[in-house]
Amino acid sequence: MRTLEILAQSRDSKKVNELRRNGYIPGIIYGPKGKSKMLKVNKKDFNKVFQEVGESALIDLKIDNKEVGKILINDYQVDPITNDIIHFDLYRVRMDKEIIANVPIKFSGESPVVKSGRGVLVKSHDMFEIKCLPGDLIHDIKIDISVLENIDDLIKVKDLKISDKVKILADAEEVIISVIPPRTEKEIEDLEEKVEENIEDIEGAEEKKEEGGEDKKDEKDKSESGGKKEDKKQK
Repeated sequence: MRTLEILAQSRDSKKVNELRRNGYIPGIIYGPKGKSKMLKVNKKDFNKVFQEVGESALIDLKIDNKEVGKILINDYQVDPITNDIIHFDLYRVRMDKEIIANVPIKFSGESPVVKSGRGVLVKSHDMFEIKCLPGDLIHDIKIDISVLENIDDLIKVKDLKISDKVKILADAEEVIISVIPPRTEKEIEDLEEKVEENIEDIEGAEEKKEEGGEDKKDEKDKSESGGKKEDKKQK
């Protein structure tokens, strides 16, 4: 996979909303061999690179047209309404020092038992943390699910075929994907009944809580009222 490039500009302004209105994403770079620095990158350019490599690939960085070296997109923030990236963190890497990165899993192929309708796929993971030197960083972990031919077949971490220079930070026996029998109509009905019973139990508990609260309030009111009458008698 080709290495992409981000062209950034230095920024002094902390008026990030103004930068966003002008078509930029504000961010920061930090890491070894350099001080932290505030940056801005054209929104379209940043999104194009991010969509292609995400957080799991080395990117060449230029700041004010000067070569900086290799970086990773270490973190980013998203607007909860528009889903646009509104801030980024770039991490300056040392090529001789191991890094930890999140790498997505890419599933390919088709499971014969699932295709026939006799089984259902259950995916336990869609991403793993890995540790390696920057030069050995992989963009994704590929898994061919066509090997899942029978019910109860599964793929574990130890079954993955990746470079021995890359370490997956998960237990070797951890299941990534498996095949289970499809639920019968009776199992679905039983599950729905349990859900309905749980809802009724919760609603009943809430009603009792409300009634109990009202009873306590009435008792309190009566107590206070009685207390006031006693006070008047004493006077």
